[in-house]
Formats: sequence, structure tokens, C-alpha cells
Amino acid sequence: MAVHLPPLNGAAEWLNSEPLGPADLGGRVVLVNFWTLTCINWLRQEPYVRAWSQAYRDDGLVVVGVHTPEFAFEHDVDWVRRAVAARSIDYPVAADNDYAIWSAFDNHYWPALYFVDTDGVIRDEHFGEGRYEQSERVLQQLLGIERDPVPVKGVGPEAEADWNNLRTPETYLGFGRGEHFASPDGPALDERRAYQVPESLGLNQWALAGEWTIGSENVVLDRAGGGIAFRFHARDAHLVLAPGTGQSIPFQVLLDGDAPGPSHGVDIDGNGNGVLQDGRLYQLVRQDGPVRERTLEITFGEPGAEAYAFTFG
Repeated sequence: MAVHLPPLNGAAEWLNSEPLGPADLGGRVVLVNFWTLTCINWLRQEPYVRAWSQAYRDDGLVVVGVHTPEFAFEHDVDWVRRAVAARSIDYPVAADNDYAIWSAFDNHYWPALYFVDTDGVIRDEHFGEGRYEQSERVLQQLLGIERDPVPVKGVGPEAEADWNNLRTPETYLGFGRGEHFASPDGPALDERRAYQVPESLGLNQWALAGEWTIGSENVVLDRAGGGIAFRFHARDAHLVLAPGTGQSIPFQVLLDGDAPGPSHGVDIDGNGNGVLQDGRLYQLVRQDGPVRERTLEITFGEPGAEAYAFTFG
């Protein structure tokens, strides 16, 4: 039985467009892309979706982004607007804060792609990264064209992961989904407490230093000078952060106790200095040279920093 494109109703706001519905999209090939701004898997997929939107727009393709938030702070449409600008997204984006469109599709994943033909029938779907050539072929078939694939090269956090050297999984820090926490005496939930980093961390373990409150989806720094340490094995290390109190918060990153130098990520300099201003994913490390096990330490100069999840690539 054919599954049709459901109504795109219930968004808190639309960016780059007036609200769109089946009547606006009838007769067009539509690619619906579910994403959330802190998702590293979406960030690595996005250069492909952006390229397809630009390459096939004149052939009748409409890309519709649906931003469905994972973390509470992602409900703030200003953060979504900043993400849209930072990623040069010029196609329509629905801010699906109440999961209305997500539920209408019965979607369960970030990122997710739904391929819709000119009759409004969903002809294909793909969840997660990868399968780019096949996805582009599906779009061409629906559009009735045949061309060489669009060249795409992601940079910064959009660059493809170094899968062969990726041995550390995504790690949430709040007690709702947190694991591998190694500070002595364990976590105190929803309670301000002083923590320490143990003398040594095992691979994929993390710990807090200084005064923090561990909540259900994040850890929040209560006093300046606190930090987080993580022992990882991956080329890239990222951390989802938000400035809970709204001000800019300076931070410093060390790699095995030293400034990262040429192994710094795009959001810090070679001395390890960065500034937390926006709620988003920050790239802290991109190892220069052979990928090996390292210890990352991030220390914040002001209280109020909220940390949600480490991701790796």
C-alpha cells in the first residue's frame, strides 16, 4: 500500500519559507530530512543534502528540513536559526518543537531521509549516515534525469568520520543516559557537588573536576575553573555545549596535558582556547597524524556551562 507524504502541520515556526503542505508540494519531488542541530551524524550528512538541493532545484526537487530537537535547549528557534545560517542551509526548515511532523511520519532517527515522488508517495527512506550515491540515484530516478553524482567534500565537523580508527562511542553526560562515569564516589543526581578526576582513566571513561550539578540530560558547572576529562580513541572529539546563563564562557582544552597544537579542532586554537557562545556541537580535537588513545581535558573559565554529550569521528 502506498504511503503518502503526511501533512507538515504543527511546526512552531518555518525558516526560509512560509509553511508548506501537500498542496504546495504537489507535482514536485520532495526530500524530507529530519535533523537536530547537535547531531554529528546529521552534520556529516548535511553537505550532501545541501549539494542535492542546489544541484537539482531547477529539475523540480524540493528539500524540506524538519528540525526535531533532542535536547531541551534545541527548542529555542534562535539556535536553530543560527545552525541554518552556519551550515548555509537555504531550503525550507520546519521547527518541529512538539514532534508533530516526527510523529506524523512515525520517524525514530536523526538524521532520516524520506524520498517522495510527484504523486506525493514516499518511495524510499534512509536512516543515519552513508548510502549517498544510492540516495542521489533515487532522487535522479524520481526526477527522471541521469547525471554524474554531485561532488561533495565535508569540512570541519562535516567531514566524514575516520571509521577505521573510531573506538569510542557517543557518550551522554546526564544521568538519564550517562555511562562510563569515573569520578570517585560516583554521581550525585540533581545536587551540587565537588568532583575529582581519578589518577587514571580507562579507555572511554570520563570524569568531572570541580563543582557540578548532574541533571537528567546534562552536567552544569556551578563554579568557575571546573572541567571534564575523557579518555578516547578517535580522530575527532566533539562536545555538545550550551551557555545556560546566556553569557560567553571561555574554555581551554588540553590533550594529554598539553596544548593541542596542530591537533586542535575547528572550535579552538592551537593553544586550546575557545569560547562557548552558542548552544551547539563544538569540535575540540582533530588528531594530526596517527590516531591513538588520548586524554582530553576541557576547563571552563566561568560557571553556567552546560555539557550534554561527547561524540567522536
